Amino acid sequence: MPFLKRDGDVFVLYLGAEGQNIDSENRFHPDWITEVHSLLDEVEASEGPAALVVTSNGKFFSNGLDTDWLFGNFDKNCWYLDRVHSLYTRLLTFPTPTVAAVNGHAFGAGAMLATSCDFRVMRADRGFWCLPEVHLGMPFTVAMNSLLTNRLINQVAVEAMTTGRRYGADDAIAAGIVDAKADAESLLSVAVARADLLKGNRKPNLQVIKRALHERALAGLAVETTPENLGFSPS
Repeated sequence: MPFLKRDGDVFVLYLGAEGQNIDSENRFHPDWITEVHSLLDEVEASEGPAALVVTSNGKFFSNGLDTDWLFGNFDKNCWYLDRVHSLYTRLLTFPTPTVAAVNGHAFGAGAMLATSCDFRVMRADRGFWCLPEVHLGMPFTVAMNSLLTNRLINQVAVEAMTTGRRYGADDAIAAGIVDAKADAESLLSVAVARADLLKGNRKPNLQVIKRALHERALAGLAVETTPENLGFSPS
């Protein structure tokens, strides 16, 4: 399960279990989502200057939806997807500065999680940011579409969402998907340093600014997922 560490005034949220296997994909199991929210509660309950870095260990930042759980519980698919969306809303409006340290592959829902942070630093030498839904025959929910089309440049959203392109760090920077890159050894320290510079911005007005800044994305994220807006006929 995810865990939390602290580096001075910067909280570091790891998406994978401490000591995890290098191949752990950090998929969005419902229990995993609940634990991430719980750790974010812990950060919010802290006092004083603070910032948040979201990262993981090993080969994956996050490989997205837990498709094994989803297809084994398909009667709960709309509930599950709205739980996924809740993390995007939480990060978009989080009351501290947020930086994603994208240590490895960020695919699908995992790519969207990184995109929900204020800033992104990506590992330079390996790993892709990718939206593979077009190849998997999966639709984007209203909420996901709203997040992506409001956080990405329009033509980048078109390319990413309709071609499933895999963006390495240089291409992701050029497209405005991420802000910077760092080698594997320095990625976390670079992200923490960036977050530390912003920790003093944790003031009551920060969340107000974020809610106004992301108003259109948040409106889409608030749309409840239904079989109809997923393109499925109700059972």
